Amino acid sequence: MIALSLAEIAGIVGGQPYDVPDLSVTVTGPVVIDSREVQQGSLFAAFAGERVDGHDYAQRAVEAGATAVLAARPVGVPAIVVDDVVSALGALARAVVERLGTAVVALTGSAGKTSTKDLIAQLLERKAPTVWTPGSLNNEIGLPLTALRATAETRHLVLEMGARGIGHIHYLADLTPPRIGLVLNVGSAHIGEFGSREAIAQAKGELVEVLPEDGAAILNADDPLVRAMASRTKARVLLFGEAPDADVRGENVRLTDDGRPAFALHTPTGCSDVTLRLYGEHHVSNALAAAAVAHELGMSVTEIADALSGAGTLSRWRMEVTERPDGVTVVNDAYNANPESMKAALRALAAMGKARRAAGGRTWAVLGQMAELGDSSLAEHDAVGRLAVRLNVSKLVAVGGREASWLQLGAYNEGSWGEESVHVSDAQAAVDLLRSELRPGDVVLVKASRSVGLEKVALALLETTEGEVAVR
Repeated sequence: MIALSLAEIAGIVGGQPYDVPDLSVTVTGPVVIDSREVQQGSLFAAFAGERVDGHDYAQRAVEAGATAVLAARPVGVPAIVVDDVVSALGALARAVVERLGTAVVALTGSAGKTSTKDLIAQLLERKAPTVWTPGSLNNEIGLPLTALRATAETRHLVLEMGARGIGHIHYLADLTPPRIGLVLNVGSAHIGEFGSREAIAQAKGELVEVLPEDGAAILNADDPLVRAMASRTKARVLLFGEAPDADVRGENVRLTDDGRPAFALHTPTGCSDVTLRLYGEHHVSNALAAAAVAHELGMSVTEIADALSGAGTLSRWRMEVTERPDGVTVVNDAYNANPESMKAALRALAAMGKARRAAGGRTWAVLGQMAELGDSSLAEHDAVGRLAVRLNVSKLVAVGGREASWLQLGAYNEGSWGEESVHVSDAQAAVDLLRSELRPGDVVLVKASRSVGLEKVALALLETTEGEVAVR
């Protein structure tokens, strides 16, 4: 964070200093919410959670080098006390971004936010110093924390924005007003909370409503609900996708023998070929979205294509492909899941297994619950099970309770009547099954909503091997 005195911070957040001997002392380190991450000069923001109260760690934070604590009550060490730490953190982020004048890029969507954000970050980092959301810290706490990592050298600030309801994105955008707003898609994620895809579109479109006239709304030309958001913004509209009228579009989309997307990238400045390091055709849309942002910020089509072809994954457990020494490939995509991302991952698995099938390799889909689907949950899980059969996935391992049984039921009703699908109770049962049956050449996809914790399966499969593993 840029250096700010405790007096300046107190003024920005409307706080009261307690136990502060010198208000001219400056915060020069990052703002953190975990006392274990404190660096010399940090500001420690104390949150009272369901199980842990950060105020109890205030003294430890100061002893570790924090200049002061942002708190809701006096804590016996230098602190700026406020009524609401979340609101104060947001106010501090807004003030810092305004002072820096950094170009803010904000993105939202039902699926692909984190993968696209990682691509954008890798493209823009080639042009100038860039700060971006780590992982999926895209809420009212994670977004300000990311913004506060910006320094005087930062030229691009790339922020992922999530929404659990109407008004959430508007709130986040008000904290860090973007000049470029990107909407990826409108899917079924969180439909149990929103009630309909139209309501999700209403929430996601809040991003383009706040853009300034000299800003840019980057919209998915292939998603009708996103394309329609053009009428909700006063900013200039830039379309991306495979549609013929997209300003930034992909043509001749295909998959390599091992399942990596390749396409011809067209921008208003020219055309160049791209072959991604990522797996699955769904990454084409993510790459085109990232290319549109990079084009808007002045990168040439050859620069963009070169950067896209070299970009990898920055966030863990998102199509994280690791090949074991024995020839088994583990695809850890267990960070989260919704119907769209689950189907995309299955198609990627099928593509990856295609070249291996001739040599006896098999594809395994180890799948668990997709959360927050409301009344559509049964139908969506059933549809995923059916798709696994249609894609000729060798074996479906459905892990968990009711929702997992619906996955297997869908596979059974689609024609999986033998041993192609199996229902196991938990992650350990899945690990035991896989350890006994995997053989060289097999590809294993592991995917479920974050709350299921299926990353344990992927990690256990990798821990069983000796020697080095190759992350691809």
